[in-house]
Amino acid sequence: MHKTWTQPVTLAIGDDGADVTIDSTMAACWALIEDWPTEDGAALDKALLVCAAVDAGKKTDEDARKAFIAAAIEAGIKIKG
Repeated sequence: MHKTWTQPVTLAIGDDGADVTIDSTMAACWALIEDWPTEDGAALDKALLVCAAVDAGKKTDEDARKAFIAAAIEAGIKIKG
């Protein structure tokens, strides 16, 4: 979970909509738990499960990155990169 993603994801979830760059599964997991604007959603739940599966060695970091992006889209968060 500590391995850096080859393609970080930048989105507007910081204070006052500031850009935040997520570059690892660990960072994605924390963002989903601490900074997410919604508490419910199928893609959010899946992203959290995928992050846990990465930690267990059952999924890849790229799987987590894709699930994180899907959760951002579901929450209506603007993805910048």
